[in-house]
Amino acid sequence: MAGVVVVGAGQAAATLVARLRSKGYEGDVTLIGEEPALPYQRPPLSKAYLLGDMELERLYLRPESYYAEQDITLRTGLRVDGIDRSGKTVIAGDELIAYDKLVLCTGSHPRRLPAAIGGALDGVFEVRTLADVDAMAPRFTEGAKVLIVGGGYIGLEAAAVASKLGLEVTLVEAADRILQRVASPETSAYFRALHMGHGVDLREGVGLARIIGETAVTGAELADGTMLDVDFVIVGVGILPASGLAESAGLDIENGIKVNAQGQTSDPHIWAAGDCASFPGAAGQMRLESVGNAIDMAELVADNIMGAGRSYEAKPWFWSDQYDIKLQIAGLSTGYDRVVVRNGGSGALSHWYFAGDRLLALDAMNDSRAYMVGKRLIEGGKSPSPEAVADPETDLKALLKA
Repeated sequence: MAGVVVVGAGQAAATLVARLRSKGYEGDVTLIGEEPALPYQRPPLSKAYLLGDMELERLYLRPESYYAEQDITLRTGLRVDGIDRSGKTVIAGDELIAYDKLVLCTGSHPRRLPAAIGGALDGVFEVRTLADVDAMAPRFTEGAKVLIVGGGYIGLEAAAVASKLGLEVTLVEAADRILQRVASPETSAYFRALHMGHGVDLREGVGLARIIGETAVTGAELADGTMLDVDFVIVGVGILPASGLAESAGLDIENGIKVNAQGQTSDPHIWAAGDCASFPGAAGQMRLESVGNAIDMAELVADNIMGAGRSYEAKPWFWSDQYDIKLQIAGLSTGYDRVVVRNGGSGALSHWYFAGDRLLALDAMNDSRAYMVGKRLIEGGKSPSPEAVADPETDLKALLKA
C-alpha cells in the first residue's frame, strides 16, 4: 500500500482526503493523526464546546463510518516520528508506512510559557487540542479565579466563556492594546469595552512576570509588581507552525513549511497545507492561520496531486464568537492607513480598512450583510469610496454594482 499518505488529522487533512475521493482518486489514501480522536473542528473548542453548548460528536468533521465508506485508512493515536525521503516512507514507532505522495497537514502548536516562570505548574493550560480543553473544563466553576495571558482571539474567547460561567476573570496583554497584531485600534476598543462591560478585569500594557506555586498554581505576579490570587491560568500568546517533522526531513522551511504556488514542498513528492505551510504571496512567503485557508489549501493540493496544476490564490476570512457578538473578518489589513466605521443599525457595526482608496479588509460585528458585501468586494478587487461606506444611507448591495 502506498498512494497518498496524509500526516495530521485537523481541518486541512480531513478536507484533503475527502476531496481526493470526491474528485475520483482511486489509489490508497491513509490519514494519520497523533490524537486518539476522529478529525475534529478546533474553533469551537474555546467557544461552544468549552461553554458546554456543543457535544463531542458535533465536533467531528465526519462520522467514523465515512472513512470506511470512502475506503480511507484512518490511523488515529499514531505519532509520526520521521520521514525517509529516499525510501518514500514515514516512520511511526517501529512501523514504516510507504507513500507515493505525502501531504503534511501538521497544523500548529501554541507558544508555551517557560518553566522558569511557572509555565510547567499544574493548572497552566493552553487552548489547542480536545485534551487541553477537557483538562481545563472542570475548573470552570462559578467564583473560580482565572488569569488569561494574552489578548488575542483565543484569550478573548476563553475570557468570554469564563465570564459567562461566573468566574472571576483577569486578562493581561503585554502589548499596548488587545488584538494589536491583528486589528485596528477601533476594533480593539470595541472588544475592550465589551469585555469590561461583562466584568473582565482587562489590563493592557502589562505582562506576566511569573506564576506562583510549588507544584500547582496559587497566584501570579505581573510585570508591574501586582500580585494576584489565581486558581488556574490560560495561556493564549500565539501559535507556531508545526514544521519540526518537515525540518528534520531536510525540507525547506520559511515561516513554516515552504511550498510553491501549487502546494509542493522542496521535495516534489511531498506537499503541505494549512497552518503549517507558507505559500508565495505579494511580499514573499506568507502563512494564514484559519479554517478557510486550511480548507482552500487542502482542496488545492488534492486537485494538484491529481494533476490540476492550479496555483493558490488566498481569500482570507476569519471569525470569532465572544458573548453575543459574532466577529467576521474578510481580507488582510496589513498596510492600512485609514479605518472607516459604518453603523449598520440594531447593534451592527463594521470597520473597513483602506490603504489610500483601496479596500483591504473589514471587521464586522454582528453585521453579516456588511461582511458578505465586503468579502465579495475584496475578492473581486473592487473598492467603494470610503465616504459611501461611512454613509449609513448607502445600500451596501449597490456597492457591488458600482
